[in-house]
Amino acid sequence: MLDRPDSLAARAPGQGGAAQDKGRAARGPFRPEVWLNARQRSAVRLSAHYFRLIDVLAVLGVTLAAIFAVRPAALGAMTMADVAPLVLGAASALAALRAFQLYRFARDQTWVLHLVGVAGCGLIAGCGAMLACLAVGADDMGRVGTWAATVTAGLIGLHCVWLGLIARWRRQGALSPNIVVVGATRNAQTLIEQALERRDMNVLGVFDDRLARAPQSVAGVPVLGDANALMTHRIMPYIDRIVLAIDPEAGQRVRDLTQRLQTLPNPLTVLVDSELGRDGVLNRLANAPLAALDGPADRDRRAFNKRMQDLLLGALALIAAAPIMAIVALAVRLDSPGPIFFRQRRHGFNHESIVVWKFRSMRHAAADATASRQVCADDDRVTRVGRFIRATSLDELPQIFNVLSGEMSLVGPRPHAIGMKTGETESALLVAEYAHRCRIKPGMTGWAAIKGSRGPVDTEAQVRERVQLDIEYVERQSFWLDLWIIAVTIPVLLGDRAAVR
Repeated sequence: MLDRPDSLAARAPGQGGAAQDKGRAARGPFRPEVWLNARQRSAVRLSAHYFRLIDVLAVLGVTLAAIFAVRPAALGAMTMADVAPLVLGAASALAALRAFQLYRFARDQTWVLHLVGVAGCGLIAGCGAMLACLAVGADDMGRVGTWAATVTAGLIGLHCVWLGLIARWRRQGALSPNIVVVGATRNAQTLIEQALERRDMNVLGVFDDRLARAPQSVAGVPVLGDANALMTHRIMPYIDRIVLAIDPEAGQRVRDLTQRLQTLPNPLTVLVDSELGRDGVLNRLANAPLAALDGPADRDRRAFNKRMQDLLLGALALIAAAPIMAIVALAVRLDSPGPIFFRQRRHGFNHESIVVWKFRSMRHAAADATASRQVCADDDRVTRVGRFIRATSLDELPQIFNVLSGEMSLVGPRPHAIGMKTGETESALLVAEYAHRCRIKPGMTGWAAIKGSRGPVDTEAQVRERVQLDIEYVERQSFWLDLWIIAVTIPVLLGDRAAVR
């Protein structure tokens, strides 16, 4: 196993015997108490956006304090000379931080060089503010100089904190991608040996569709099973990328495996052996910087915008819904014996197992944690209060806590129970693309919900329709689409009295 940089367990062949390789293979790489899953690692990658937001708020705070210090009791009496220099200086500082790419935090960049760049942004801010003073005829250079020094010191202090956090995350491996290799081949061995030398990528396991011919381990990394085992392996929530390392001469085998692996939500890279002599392929695989702030909108930026939307609207929703939730909790308690809340393990982002909270709507003794029997009309397991809160979707309100914790989103595919069945078959097995629902966090509401696909899925056709709508949302997701779905959710749900929920 390629362990994290601070506790590397594997080493290149030749540094120990086969017995130790065999021990590593038997032990296996799955250590949930150590590894971060893909959702947690994605949150770390988005930190550059949080850092920039805090920088903006800090600069604006210092600027407003300096402006109001001139005329604290006379806002209307402020002149252009009081405001323009500091506003222009603040804009110059923030623009320079972005232009100098000081939120990329490249692995090979030194602390000193980064902080010199931050200090340069403060100098640009001061020069811009003083030029504005000359342009508007202001003579308060001392105030501008004090403001510029405060902004520069504040930004340097903040970026020292950011650099410290990133260094810690790198030591912990939170910024090193986790991969699995498909194919116990010479290409896989070369890739793993090169990765061992670089120590900027974690190879958690090897899978091979020809398991009978495969060794127990490849360069110390255990062979965990065949390609089918990969599809359902509990290591999948921790995987950032799957690398297919089959010899390119085996064209049909590569095509078959590619078609099978593309049904998983994890990105797939096909390794070409001619790339192994260069660092290019390893640089691509190991490239896990913090999310970029510039360039066209990418999925990291969309994920950041979505998280900010969840935190802001989720907090407001919790405040607004708190009285209703208290009344529902009391009604559930008085209606039937048992706990107020029902907790169920469901599929989260990238196959992560999450515990979803709901108000209990069934008799406690009849609770079905795996949804092996989906709810139907006039279900005898549902209580009197349960029928009402299910019909109005009030039973879903505790999922706001899942949203605020980051396990769910306000908008996304509805999280299905692990092991949920349609008829006698597990729903996830009925549609090949089912796993693509997990390419984004599950939501309290979603595109499928407002398009009529709500409640139980009793037939294969209903499962297929749900998956198709969910994948359509995953491909179209945007900040404004989410706002529209949130806005129409309550009217759509309340207007549909016929749906079984």
